[in-house]
Amino acid sequence: MSGQAARLGFTLAEVLVTLGIIGVVSAMTVPTLMQNHQRKTYVTQLHKFYNELSQALIQYQTDRNALNLKEAGLTDNNALKSFFQSYFKVVNDCGSEQEPCFAPNNEYRKINDSEQIGTRLSGGYFSISSGASVGFDSFITGDRIASLYVDINGVKGPNIAGRDIFAIYIYNDGTVDDWSDDGSKPDKDVRDTNYAADCTSANNNWTGCFGKILNDNWEMTY
Repeated sequence: MSGQAARLGFTLAEVLVTLGIIGVVSAMTVPTLMQNHQRKTYVTQLHKFYNELSQALIQYQTDRNALNLKEAGLTDNNALKSFFQSYFKVVNDCGSEQEPCFAPNNEYRKINDSEQIGTRLSGGYFSISSGASVGFDSFITGDRIASLYVDINGVKGPNIAGRDIFAIYIYNDGTVDDWSDDGSKPDKDVRDTNYAADCTSANNNWTGCFGKILNDNWEMTY
């Protein structure tokens, strides 16, 4: 019986080899799992802001018995500021100054870290109760009403376009979407073009990151 028990056991060498294999596999997989978790966290925060903004824009039109945002009066920076103050819980109004609602401008970069991005907008900056910070600018071209820069976790890092900061745009019917050159609402192809041209390329433009997430059904696949 004792001989059989010995044959069913493991030697110290076998245990160490097994632990070594587990360690190697963990070292290979844990960083990927953590990155995937972080991506999901970013998308969840972005989706929350998107839903809040979309609902607020609908309510803004309803409250003014208007058929679209232009008719409702969302046509300049003063109206945009009033809109955000009325429909969001603003916890810090930074006025025309980017800081302290956003990190310093030179801390924001692109995914490949090759370019610094510009985060200056003329309308104003504020932080809301969810922890997100928003910069806004009235930008009426065609159906486009406004440009927004949204840092979903405020001044916290990584401060990378397409990770925790996104350029998004408001359109006349209340749609929240990506950029289009002519001011019309972008379709899937336009979003893909923006992504390839700007989001991951080596220039200081950074449209397309938000559009890519929309195209991929709220998944950060890049």
